[in-house]
Amino acid sequence: MLKENVTVALAGNPNCGKTSIFNNITGARQHVGNYPGVTVERREGTRRFQGKELLMVDLPGTYSLTAHSLDELVARNVIIDEKPDIIVNILDASNLERNLYLAVQLLEMESPMVFALNMMDVAEKNGEKVDDNLLSEKLGVPVVQTIASRNEGTDILLKTVLKATTEYQSRPFHINYGSEIEGKITELSLALKTLTNVKYPLRWLAVKLLENDQDVYQTISNRSEGQLVLALVAQNREYLKSAFQEEIDLVIAERRYNFVADIYKAVTAPHSHMAQTVSDRIDSILTHRVLGLPLFLAIMWLLFNLVFTMGDYPKDWIESGFAALGHLVGQYMADSDLKSLLVDGVIGGVGSVLSFLPNILILFLGIALLEDTGYMARAAFVMDRIMRAVGLHGKSFIPLLLGFGCSVPAIMGTRTLENPKDRMVTMLVAPLMSCSARLPVYTLLAAAFFSERTAGTVLFSVYFLGIVLAVLMALIFRKFLFAGDSEAFVMEMPPYHIPTIRSMATHMWERGVLYLKKAGTLILAATILVWFMTNYPTNIEYSKDYDQLKEAAEAAFTEQVAVQVLAPLQLGKVEDNAALSSLISDIKERKVADNWPEKLAAEDTALYPYAFSYVDGEEEKEDHLKQLEKEQAAEKLSNGYAGQLGHLVEPVIQPLGFDWKMGVGLVSAMAAKEVLVSTLGTIYSVGDVADDNTSLQDALANDPSFNPLVAYSLMVFTLIYSPCFSALAVMRRETNSWKWTGFTFLYSTVLAWVVTFIVYQAGLLLGY
Repeated sequence: MLKENVTVALAGNPNCGKTSIFNNITGARQHVGNYPGVTVERREGTRRFQGKELLMVDLPGTYSLTAHSLDELVARNVIIDEKPDIIVNILDASNLERNLYLAVQLLEMESPMVFALNMMDVAEKNGEKVDDNLLSEKLGVPVVQTIASRNEGTDILLKTVLKATTEYQSRPFHINYGSEIEGKITELSLALKTLTNVKYPLRWLAVKLLENDQDVYQTISNRSEGQLVLALVAQNREYLKSAFQEEIDLVIAERRYNFVADIYKAVTAPHSHMAQTVSDRIDSILTHRVLGLPLFLAIMWLLFNLVFTMGDYPKDWIESGFAALGHLVGQYMADSDLKSLLVDGVIGGVGSVLSFLPNILILFLGIALLEDTGYMARAAFVMDRIMRAVGLHGKSFIPLLLGFGCSVPAIMGTRTLENPKDRMVTMLVAPLMSCSARLPVYTLLAAAFFSERTAGTVLFSVYFLGIVLAVLMALIFRKFLFAGDSEAFVMEMPPYHIPTIRSMATHMWERGVLYLKKAGTLILAATILVWFMTNYPTNIEYSKDYDQLKEAAEAAFTEQVAVQVLAPLQLGKVEDNAALSSLISDIKERKVADNWPEKLAAEDTALYPYAFSYVDGEEEKEDHLKQLEKEQAAEKLSNGYAGQLGHLVEPVIQPLGFDWKMGVGLVSAMAAKEVLVSTLGTIYSVGDVADDNTSLQDALANDPSFNPLVAYSLMVFTLIYSPCFSALAVMRRETNSWKWTGFTFLYSTVLAWVVTFIVYQAGLLLGY
């Protein structure tokens, strides 16, 4: 009888459409986490179907289950340890032979299964005709045709899953590996029966031991009775190696490939392999030996220009909304620390970060588009020559491209690299790629100091600098820290796909929610801390008696009015003469409207000189008071805890063109790069004494400490210096070493100082 709750594991090769099927089934009812004990991303979702609650588990995309990489190990351990009720293996019908290799490995694990024969439309365009009924008959598994991009076949797939769950009967799946190997498999299977509480199918366990699977080997060696079994394994491996004159794991893999090839030939109709597909024709341009790299750079340039130009409009709307919110809250609260915290700290700081959400979403939309179309694999192929020149290969470029989104998955993505040296080098340079957390910093500074026509190019140049530095540092690390031969570049080129709107929207939504969560937790906490540091201590000893100076300014204005206006007109106060009072108001209004003195001159009266004298004196007084207030606010900031921290690091960063305020931002942004924006937002909100709400962009543009060269230098330093705490924590988990985590922090910060120093000093020499 079918259970009320059914766990369904989705398995498949990368680029087989697994994620699209997962999104089609679960919709918005999904969440992302990590598998226990590892940093591999775990996606789960639910679906109510025919009265049953389906829990969908999206396994990591993998080409096999040989446990060479962490993805493969996690995928098979979920199947063994969590025992899902059924596995849905998604097969790319346009690349069936390659996908069947994983399928038969899953069948060897003797788990209930359904095949989703996906991308049937692509297969038909390529001239591929697959007999799904014959495939089901030969492998003993139900087969359902699907087209995930159009959400076709999803309900039929779910009906088949529920039916297979009720009707499934455990039966072994055998690939005939030849009489000699089969004899040793039988011998080992009998020996394994002596072990108690074995969670693996015995035949599968025997094959894996012959393949020298280290994870399985370790599992058996941990059992007291396992040593006798392992001794028999060693004996059988040595015998088979002598019989075949090569390693037995290679022989088993070859026999498995032969089995897959026979199945593939049987279920597919003969067709022309020479016909050039649409993907081939596109690849002839995008992966061209000469044009490939310029086209890749052009695509990235276009993406970053779109991020800047398209995101600018909603960014302004959000920024205006938070400014209005701050003004509204300020109107209904008395002056107090709480008002300052809410208006300047929370709304001013966090609001300045949230205003960049549209830019973040557009960036992730672009990355999702490149991934879902299949272009990411081409980018890795195009970059292979450059990566190989520094001792890596094109496959290392995939984690680096992920770094455009976030350094955390980029570092985690290195687990797909089998060579430990390649993995370490890629991990060390991955944070040099500009993650989305840095984008608010770049966008803010580019908008404040560069024209809209050049801002996108400036943004692209910073991203490109990160790529160049990553390549150069990889070359240095490969030569001096991790010397040795790199592996050959082997990577499958998936057919180009038209991405689904649902898939891209889901990708954007997931990353947008993570960004909002960070803004509501880490960034909020950092912003409150920065607000406290900028407002305290309150017992500041000022260099001037500002209250006395303000009173003196008021007294000087009163005396000036008395001597120059009231005495000549024999008045006690301005309001005693209605015509004079009206003329003063008129002059002020026309000055604001910027349409005087031309119009005013035509209406000149005898009272005009006195009215002008009053207005001129009042303006001088207001300017003087405003200047005193700015000086007082600046002195309060400078002598507060934030200023003390800033002045502490200022001697180190001064040669880079940075002042103490930038120093506070850079230190606080070690928690998360976006905090640099919220820190500056808080500092300039606290220091802004104007009545109107000046945007952070305008405040920076009006600060004499800033100019285009300083702004660009700050972008460069933000690009390079220490990864955020989250990235460092993940690096610690991935490397299991504080040494390499500390090394990453030190080398990136020193490199940031050196490169920024060169940029800033060169800019000064060139007259910027």
